[in-house]
Amino acid sequence: MATTSARKPYRNRLLASLPADLIEQLARHLTPVDLPVNRTLHEAGGRVDTVYFLEDGMCSMVVTMTSGATVEVGRIGRDGFVGAAAILGGSHTPSRCFMAIAGHGYGIKAKILQEHSEASPQLRHCLLRSVHSLLIQTGQTAACNRVHELPERLARWILMCADRIQAGHAAVTQDMLAMMLGTRRSSISVAAGVLQKAGFIEYKRGRVTIQDHAGLVKAACECYEVVNAEYSRLGLL
Repeated sequence: MATTSARKPYRNRLLASLPADLIEQLARHLTPVDLPVNRTLHEAGGRVDTVYFLEDGMCSMVVTMTSGATVEVGRIGRDGFVGAAAILGGSHTPSRCFMAIAGHGYGIKAKILQEHSEASPQLRHCLLRSVHSLLIQTGQTAACNRVHELPERLARWILMCADRIQAGHAAVTQDMLAMMLGTRRSSISVAAGVLQKAGFIEYKRGRVTIQDHAGLVKAACECYEVVNAEYSRLGLL
């Protein structure tokens, strides 16, 4: 556990935004955690006992239907925290939260974070600001999944992933992308081929690399810029 009084250079944007006295109070309760790919942080319908602040990597929020079909409804990187239900007065999360991109971060007991947020209006404001941005993202994702074509949605997903891991490349399989976007693996192959042929990305051996960021932004649906603008306004990207 972190016990030093010197301020650590947190990469998580929410932790980094907190004043020194507040982060010092939280630091003693923040436990470093390695977060390998596919690690489940919260099960759908499960109790949120631990809240996670990611320093690297990306967590995906996925809904699974009774048919077994899955679709991603949100993603969290160093821009926020995983476990919003604990702050909103609930105790269980409706979706599975797991690491789509491996990374590391800090875990804190939900009860402890609740106590600190109740004692500090400034901390609660920061946490709720992050929740607000996540709600904007999930709402826009719902609309996107309904009205936009797969190549546009794939471009949007790649860009949002790059923003959250602060890198232009990521290891992600076609099976993973199919699950995220609620489609078939073969459809992902076709959509990725469209973006690759245009020179926007390179995708091979389970690794996607952005080759033309500006071009990929133009290829993405409007949802990317809508969400990106809100996160930037709130200082989370």
